[in-house]
Amino acid sequence: MNYSFTPIGIVHSCFPDKFGVPRQPQLVPAATGRIELLAPYNREEAVRELDGFSHIWVVFVFHDVKREAWKPTVRPPRLGGNRRVGVFASRSPERPNPIGLSLVRLDGVHTGKGGVVLQVSNLDMIDGTPVLDIKPYVPYADCVADARAGFAPRTPDSHLPVRLSDTAQQQLQQFTIQYPGLEALIVQVLQQDPRPAYQDKAGDSERVFGMRLYDLEIKWQLQNGVMQVLAMERAE
Repeated sequence: MNYSFTPIGIVHSCFPDKFGVPRQPQLVPAATGRIELLAPYNREEAVRELDGFSHIWVVFVFHDVKREAWKPTVRPPRLGGNRRVGVFASRSPERPNPIGLSLVRLDGVHTGKGGVVLQVSNLDMIDGTPVLDIKPYVPYADCVADARAGFAPRTPDSHLPVRLSDTAQQQLQQFTIQYPGLEALIVQVLQQDPRPAYQDKAGDSERVFGMRLYDLEIKWQLQNGVMQVLAMERAE
């Protein structure tokens, strides 16, 4: 039996690319964006009383994942990318059906002539992500206090210190007006260590990484265990 789905909305995110996106929601509070509902679902009555909820579940499509034959096992970054677990014991985007589920904070519901826009934070989705459904988070039903979490029992331990170089500090001032939470976003993303878990990191102390946030290219380097932000500029 086959099913087809029509997106009900699209995500406008601070993450234009996959590199740098938090591996789970709730890890980077400064990651903000909005969900724009598409016609014919962008009607005010479709979100009536949604503003009474602080968080929402977002069901979405991993649209930017290369589609190959599905594999029964994956290598979660949480396990260093060296150990395989069953795909259904993971939250990997490489799934038989490229469907994701994220819990995000609902910061506002805006309706009017422009349709319906949901302002959200704690995002872990890239810009342009198609949304299939939205459901309110209900604590009494969705929160299980004594739940077991297998190989991911707690928040990741790696919170690397982050410093901005003098050059980066000066450049930050140019973009702060347009992006008020930019510094917090950069720090929170780099604290999570976005480097691929499955790659050999032995030579990373010499390597300069680049990641995009909004329309900016952020250059950074790991120096003596510190994430050093070297520069930031408009992406080409």
